[in-house]
Amino acid sequence: MIKSVPTTPYDDQKPGTSGLRKKVPHFQQPNYVQNFVQAIFDSLEGFEGQTLVVGGDGRYFNREVIQIVLKMAAAAGFGRVLVGQGGILSTPAASNIIRTTSAFGGIILSASHNPGGPNEDFGIKYNISNGGPAPEKITEAIYARTKTISEYRIFDAPDVDLDAIGTLALGPMTVEVIDPVEAYAALMEKLFNFSAIRTMFGNGFSMAFDAMHAVTGPYAKEILENRLGAAPGSVRNAVPLPDFGGHHPDPNLVHAKELYDQMMSPAAPDFGAASDGDGDRNLIIGRGIFVTPSDSLALLAANAQLAPGYAAGLAGIARSMPTSAAADRVAEKLGIGIYETPTGWKFFGNLLDAGKATICGEESAGTGSNHVREKDGLWAVLLWLNILAVRQESVKDIVEAHWRNYGRNYYTRHDYEGIDTEAANGLMAHLRSELASLPGTKINGLFVSMADDFTYHDPVDGSVSAQQGVRVVFDDGSRMVFRLSGTGTSGATLRVYLERLVTDEDKLGLETQEALADVIAAAQSLAGISERTGRTAPDVIT
Repeated sequence: MIKSVPTTPYDDQKPGTSGLRKKVPHFQQPNYVQNFVQAIFDSLEGFEGQTLVVGGDGRYFNREVIQIVLKMAAAAGFGRVLVGQGGILSTPAASNIIRTTSAFGGIILSASHNPGGPNEDFGIKYNISNGGPAPEKITEAIYARTKTISEYRIFDAPDVDLDAIGTLALGPMTVEVIDPVEAYAALMEKLFNFSAIRTMFGNGFSMAFDAMHAVTGPYAKEILENRLGAAPGSVRNAVPLPDFGGHHPDPNLVHAKELYDQMMSPAAPDFGAASDGDGDRNLIIGRGIFVTPSDSLALLAANAQLAPGYAAGLAGIARSMPTSAAADRVAEKLGIGIYETPTGWKFFGNLLDAGKATICGEESAGTGSNHVREKDGLWAVLLWLNILAVRQESVKDIVEAHWRNYGRNYYTRHDYEGIDTEAANGLMAHLRSELASLPGTKINGLFVSMADDFTYHDPVDGSVSAQQGVRVVFDDGSRMVFRLSGTGTSGATLRVYLERLVTDEDKLGLETQEALADVIAAAQSLAGISERTGRTAPDVIT
């Protein structure tokens, strides 16, 4: 039986770059989840009898929300829901299932790299039929609906058994509990030379993969150890836990420090990698060298043809605006298009669907290709393994050869987390007020050649996205970018991106913060970060 339940709107259900994210207690408010899910369904048309994909990263509150989504999908009129066993589906795996089953869309429950637990973060995101995040016109419609909602509809039935693979009925709707790993692993076997990678492992190649007690654990165990022959135990922290083992599932040098320290030690394995909460981000470390996400994007694009799935070449490369321009130099040499988009994977969807880009990446450790419509952490790891197996060189040798060939884009990101929202907005407003007067002036001895607030004009559908980040470019090609992140759940996170291209071979081995010291000082001076936020240093440097 379908019940209609009266409700009242919440005023804070505006989706960010990756859906709606709040603390778990916030989602546990009466009807908070139900309101947002109903707003999603009310903003869509033509899904009667269609298939919906549902899954999440296993974080705290995942199972409870899946039960709500299933019952509300039955009330809404969906014909079938595919749900990952145990409520588990990595974000890229969900995208793949949406695409391969011709599903109408999917609901992914994740707060990505944010911490999990009873008082930590949770998130709900809607993906459309191409497998990618909903575009702004849909998220804006969802938000508008949340402000006027007066009731939600739910099928009155017992909870579904999420742990047994099989098919069951939920009223008029079919629920299929599926193996969350199988279809994804099969796709990876089509894209990469598993035989060459198996041979490499068989010859003694060693690796360490930190799944961070997050969703990628089962995927990495099956693919890396079972199918590719990596030594047992190569995948650590492999069991997804609701609180990620009490750790922060963000694969950066702060939260994956144990892996980093191991890779910098004399006993380091040949290759180190990690993935995040929902499996869409990656960390790549070779023995004695950390590969920045921006460099990794460029290197993967430059070597992608070594993998069977990309042997025909790339149509183009797309990167988010704050990501370093290292990939631009690869695209120029390959004679293919390079596309600069706002932050947020949804902006890559049109380019991928239109065949303009094949590989995409963001400086925030997200890389992927046209195989799905999400970034994909394990995909990046497997492409790296494919490249290593074919080239039979170390990560460090491959990276340093790339720098000699293309130059090195020294690049860093300084994050100021949980700062006062009003102060953060005031800082950005101050920067925007200065833009018109900056060109032709000097900041900390650096000559400003261009300054703007990035506006994106989508080359496929003509849509325009304004105020996507303040850019200041200097005459030597160095630049700094300021933007507020949309992935946090409390306060504001100011991200400052700093970059300099160096082609002099004698200067390719500098320490990053040293190479960027004058750009860093210029950014602090221009934005008045200390004066406006009270912070004397960033919380995280990557």
